Amino acid sequence: MLKVTRRKRDDAEMVFAEVSRRLEGHREQLQKFLQELQAGQQEYSELTGVGKTVTINTVMTYNNFFNWKREQIEQQQQLILKTMQEKQQKLKALMEIMTYLKSIEQLREKRLREYNEEILAEEQKFLDEVGLQLHARQN
Repeated sequence: MLKVTRRKRDDAEMVFAEVSRRLEGHREQLQKFLQELQAGQQEYSELTGVGKTVTINTVMTYNNFFNWKREQIEQQQQLILKTMQEKQQKLKALMEIMTYLKSIEQLREKRLREYNEEILAEEQKFLDEVGLQLHARQN
């Protein structure tokens, strides 16, 4: 039972680590989207500077790009929230397994102590009997 529980703990740790890696990847992707949006805004600002003329097609192209980037950012933020919730669930499951494993290990240690005490008591009883027999023979 202890081996099974340890294996469950190991499996839960692997799942938690995998979700953590995915969350970090989602955060990195969000940063990439934000940088792309910022770069596009900077490019648009330079293009539309004072005294520069811009066609309506250019404005529409940039507007579509900005809307697309904002949509990507919003979707990525939703994915991050979902993954954070999943990570919390996996952490809770891992903590439950670790608590259960700790209680099993404590119970195992208690039973081992009780067993050792029984063995010592039986050895002492045997030694007492041997001592009594030797004492009885000497008298």
